[in-house]
Amino acid sequence: MKALVFHGPGQTSWQDVPDPSVKDAADAIVRVDAVTICGTDLHIVKGDVPEVSPGRILGHEAVGTVVETGGDVRSVRPGDRVLVSCISACGRCRFCREARYGQCRGGGGWVLGHLIDGTQAEYVRVPFADLSVHPLPGALASHEAVLLADIFPTSYEVGVLNGNVRPGDTVVVVGAGPIGLAAIATAGLYSPFRIVAVDLAASRLTAARELGADATVSAREEPERLVEDLTEGLGADVVIEAVGDPAAFELCTRMVRPGGRVANIGVHGKPAVLHLEDLWIKDVTLTTGLVDTFSTPMLLRMTAAGRLPGSALVTHRFELDQMEEAYDVFSRAADTGALKVVLGGPQHDTVAVPPQEQ
Repeated sequence: MKALVFHGPGQTSWQDVPDPSVKDAADAIVRVDAVTICGTDLHIVKGDVPEVSPGRILGHEAVGTVVETGGDVRSVRPGDRVLVSCISACGRCRFCREARYGQCRGGGGWVLGHLIDGTQAEYVRVPFADLSVHPLPGALASHEAVLLADIFPTSYEVGVLNGNVRPGDTVVVVGAGPIGLAAIATAGLYSPFRIVAVDLAASRLTAARELGADATVSAREEPERLVEDLTEGLGADVVIEAVGDPAAFELCTRMVRPGGRVANIGVHGKPAVLHLEDLWIKDVTLTTGLVDTFSTPMLLRMTAAGRLPGSALVTHRFELDQMEEAYDVFSRAADTGALKVVLGGPQHDTVAVPPQEQ
């Protein structure tokens, strides 16, 4: 099969690799019908995630069709159309029993495209399939469903829930890329008083307004001043960092009110300064986190019902064998206007017939 292989910082290739096979009775082999590229993948390619070794197949988000399962798999069978979650869960360890699947100590957590081969391939082996894939409603298109593999649960859980967004809050989202836009959309479910989006790219600020932001401001134009004006000098109730950049993180801590919350979603490859000399007296809550994906079934239902704007985030479509071109477009988002790129055709939006029945 073909797959996108990481060869070290700045080096990837779409190349022939061996087909995956069942290694454990809890595994499923999934034919990848639609896949996307995450900002975390860009961090990996830049060398910001040293745990990813050369030779690793990248990717941790996909929609596909089950083609084979191990003997212990009960929730899906060959022919089922499924969402492949970015998080795998053993279901037995302390953290899985608390629904904190991102911290799984039984061989799961974020492993796809990180510690084991991932989804940017024609086929993928998914461990712990009963808890790590989700059957899809037949009416939900692949290019929408794939956004539920990572960005929507990440934004909702690590941004909105960790930030404790409440009715009447002023919420600032720093970074209007896919994660930030999904945070804007899911924060809106809690009826905040206003949502302010901050970004460098005008196209992303336009998208933020379309997805529910009440005000937008360029990161070059002193967003702290706008937030002060909007809140009569108090500051935002919740500030969500969705960039993974030291300057963006420090900006968030300057915009939060006393007693407010800063929810960091961004993947940081460099140290950020925590200005405790300013924050110690403000009673600020700072959260970080890796998504647990406990909310994925609910978010899938919301998307299928049209309550979440999945397709609005997809700006570019490619075939699987255009992976390198898709990476180029996504990595130059300021020039290309890319929000979310999806690889895979609409021909895979219906349930497939298992190979042995064709």
